Amino acid sequence: MWDFEQGEVLAFDKPLHWTSFDLVAKIRYNLCRKLGKKKLKVGHSGTLDPLATGVVIVCTGKKTKLIDQLQYDAKEYVATLQLGATTPSFDLEKAIDATYPTAHITRELINETIPTFLGEQWQVPPVFSAIQINGKRAYEFARKGEEVELKPRLLVIDEIEVLAFDEEKMQLTIRVVCSKGTYIRALARDIGERLHSGAHLIALRRTRVGDTRVEDCLSIEAFLEELNHYEPNSLNDDK
Repeated sequence: MWDFEQGEVLAFDKPLHWTSFDLVAKIRYNLCRKLGKKKLKVGHSGTLDPLATGVVIVCTGKKTKLIDQLQYDAKEYVATLQLGATTPSFDLEKAIDATYPTAHITRELINETIPTFLGEQWQVPPVFSAIQINGKRAYEFARKGEEVELKPRLLVIDEIEVLAFDEEKMQLTIRVVCSKGTYIRALARDIGERLHSGAHLIALRRTRVGDTRVEDCLSIEAFLEELNHYEPNSLNDDK
C-alpha cells in the first residue's frame, strides 16, 4: 500500500513533449487532491528533455531525500541520430542550421568510430540546457541569441553500440550506458564531428535507470487510474 507522505519511489515512462517538471507537477497536483493536502514534497531524479521519453524516477514525501543519491545511477538510452545535418539545439527543437557531406560514411566507418566514445570523455554541454550560468539557465541566453560558453565536463560512457544504420536515410541508432551528466544530444554532435560530418538527435528513449527498466515503469495514465482507487485511510487499517 502506498504511503506518499512517508515516501515512495516511483518509476514513470515520461510521455513525449512533456518536461520532467510537467510530470512531477501532474503527480503532485493529483496527490495533493487525493490526500487533501496543500503541499507535498515531490521531486525527480535525472531530467529528460521534452523530446525524449522513458524512465524518470519520482520520489515523494521523505523519500525525496534519496534524489541526490539516485542521480548517480547509471542510465541507458536508445538514440537515433540524423547524420549530415546539425541544429542549434542538437535535436529537433530547432531547425537545421547546416548540412554536411555524408557520402564517405559507411557502416565500416561507423563501426570504427562508435567504440572510440567508450570510457572517460570530456563533453561540452548543449547551450540549450538547464545548466546555470550566473543565476540563469543556459537556454535563457541561447534563446535570446546571446553567446554562452560552457566548460567541458568529465563523464563516463560504460557501453555504446550500434543497433542499426540506415545508409540510405543516413540515420544511426545506438544504445548508450553512461554516467550522470551525460547529454546524449551533445554525444550526437560529437559523433557527427568524429565522422567528419554533422549530426543531431531525432529520437531518444531512456530505457533504464539503475536497475529500473522502462518496461517496468508506470504510465501517467495508469498511475492516475490506480490513484483514483487509492484510499489513503486504508493504510492505517493495514498496520
